[in-house]
Parts: sequence; structure tokens; C-alpha cells
Amino acid sequence: MTGQLAFVESPVQLLNVLEWAHTQATATGGRPAGATRPGTADGALAGPGLPVPTAPTSAAPPTGDPADATPPLTVVVLSPTDPMSRGQLRRMAQLARDEGLTVRWQEARGGRGSLVRTLRELARPLRSAERVIIGDPFSRYVQLLLTLFGPRHLTVVDDGTATMEFAAQIGRGERLVRWHRKGRLGPRELVLAPVTSLARRRLAPAPGRTVEIFTSLPVEAPEGIEVTENSFAWTRTRFGPPLLTSGADLVGTSLVETGVVDADHYDRVVGELARTHGATRYFAHRRESAEKLHRIAVETGLQVVRPELPLELIARRGPVGRTIVSFPSTVVHTLPLALAGTGVKVAVCEIAPEWLRESASPRAQGFLSGVAGTAAHEVDRLTARAAAPSDRLGFG
Repeated sequence: MTGQLAFVESPVQLLNVLEWAHTQATATGGRPAGATRPGTADGALAGPGLPVPTAPTSAAPPTGDPADATPPLTVVVLSPTDPMSRGQLRRMAQLARDEGLTVRWQEARGGRGSLVRTLRELARPLRSAERVIIGDPFSRYVQLLLTLFGPRHLTVVDDGTATMEFAAQIGRGERLVRWHRKGRLGPRELVLAPVTSLARRRLAPAPGRTVEIFTSLPVEAPEGIEVTENSFAWTRTRFGPPLLTSGADLVGTSLVETGVVDADHYDRVVGELARTHGATRYFAHRRESAEKLHRIAVETGLQVVRPELPLELIARRGPVGRTIVSFPSTVVHTLPLALAGTGVKVAVCEIAPEWLRESASPRAQGFLSGVAGTAAHEVDRLTARAAAPSDRLGFG
């Protein structure tokens, strides 16, 4: 088997594949694992590409023994259906092509027959891949792909804080389930249970198979799994440092859309954060609803921004506020790394139990508290007293 194959379904996954490729290239003293050279048409996207700001590539010419060179890496984008994710992925795909990677855009959710067509078209590359890199081990699509082959080497890159839950579940030998889902199995989960069970075994180390987690998050390495640190070296080399503004920026979350946090509590706390910290902009999560964002803009006066790239790249390019306030999410771990040495302060506002909806998973509070509690030491922690609308948010 030859070559390396990455499956991504979100912009952040593709960013972290780029970070992984940069880390591998740095270790071997060569270029990132591309097919040919930056700008080549080998990885052309289906449909018109979208322009992105570019900077000179930081990769050095290949050096050393060719036998030590990193095998070619092909990125397969299993395209989602929502427009925001697709737009960000198109821009990230262009950045990946600029770095010399081959990008294959796969309309994996394009209607009837798309699943069978995707599996048929990916069968040969799957069988020939020496290493497979995935961004979301909880994805039913990826789990189905994992049932078709047994890669010798498997790498899981971050797709948010779910990496922490994945590492814990693999370590305990549990079935894979997202933290915000209810514990019981629904009809769809029951039908897919055999696929999930086999995928979990394929995601665990075994004789003849290595498993790596490439992460910026504080995870405890499960037995037999190698954990490699993602320091966002590619992002820092490629962009910035940013111009800093005098105000603060808020980072939105999709906890309302996933049914975890009550919408009224969320709107009120966003307003309190904006007033307390002098925030002027609200960076929306790509899954936040248009109705919620309109309400936030009208009620708080914040400028709602839908980023065209993952927030780590937006913040690194700038301009960005001297303080960034976020709810518990991946960015409280990634932004301090991406913005190291810039003077930007990151703060996390913890989720109070009163904000949770009655329908939220029993695991939600503990998981969110863990995300906030394990943030880097240089991240300020904000406590919120949610009992009355007049309460203020302060540093805890």
C-alpha cells in the first residue's frame, strides 16, 4: 500500500490535516505531503473555486534521503449540505492546494445514489492507502468507510472538543456516541449499531495497526494510542501577526441549535458579555441559525460576522480584539496556540446549570465544565450568575 488519504467533513478538520502535514514535513525536513507542487491542477475542485488571501508558502525544498520523504497525501472532502460549511471548505481546500496537497471534492450527500457512488469511487484509494486520516470518528459516513478496509496506520485529527470524548470512550472500550446525545439508542442508531461497533474496533490499536491522535486538546492517551501535539505551527507561520483593535470580540456557539442551552439564557448572557467587555463583534459559529443571529444583532448592537475561514485563521490574519471571549468550545484551547506571542487575551465564560434545557443530555454539564476547566492557564475564566437578568459576569 502507498500514499495517505484524509477524509474531512468540516473546515476545522481540513485545517488540522494541514497542521498535521506541516508537522510531518517538519519532522522529515521536506515539503508538506503534496502530490506535486503548490498551484498544481491535480487537486482541482468540482465547480468554481473561491479566492482566498494567499501568502508565500513556508515549505522548504525537499532535503535528505528520498526514501525518508512523506508519502503523498490526498484529501477527500466529504461535502456537507449546509452553505456555510461548504463555503468555508472551498476556501480551505484552496489553501490546501496552495500547499501542494491533492484535494478531491466528493458530493457525498448529493441525493439518491450518492452514498453508493461515493463508496464505489473511494474503494480503490481506500484499499491502497498506507495511512488514513479522519477528522470525525463519530461521523456515520466515516464509520461506514472504516468498515470497508483495515488501514495499517490511522490518524484522528481534531474536529472540536469531541476529540476529548473520543479518546475517553476508546480508552474505556465504550460505544462511540457524541456527548450531547441522549444515552438511549434511537431507531437509526439501532440499525447502524453493527457499523458503529466495527468502526470502533477499527479505531482502536491492534496488531499490525497503529492509531494516532493529533490534537491541541488535553487528552489522556488511551493504551496503545500515540498522542501528537498540534501547536498550530503552520497557522502561525502562514499568517499574521494580526493587527489588534481596542475592543473585544465574542465567539458564538451552536449549543442552542444542538438543544443543550436555553435560547433566552444564551441571548441574555451574550448581551451581558458585550456590555461588560466592550465587545463590538460577534463571530458566529457556522451552525448558528439566521434567526438567532438577527436577534443578537438587533438586541445587542453587535456586528455579527460569519467567518469565511476557521476562526484560528481569521484571528491570526486579523484585525482582532485584544480580548476574545468564548463559551466552552475548542477555541479556548486552539486560539491561545494560534495567537501565541500576539498579546491577545482569551477568556472562557462557563455554562451555568440553569442555562441547560431539560432535554439536554445528562452528560452535558460535566462535559462543558471539563472543556472550560482544562483550558490553558493563560485563559481567563468567567463565571456567570444566571439567576436574574440584572446579574453581571465577572472574572472567577
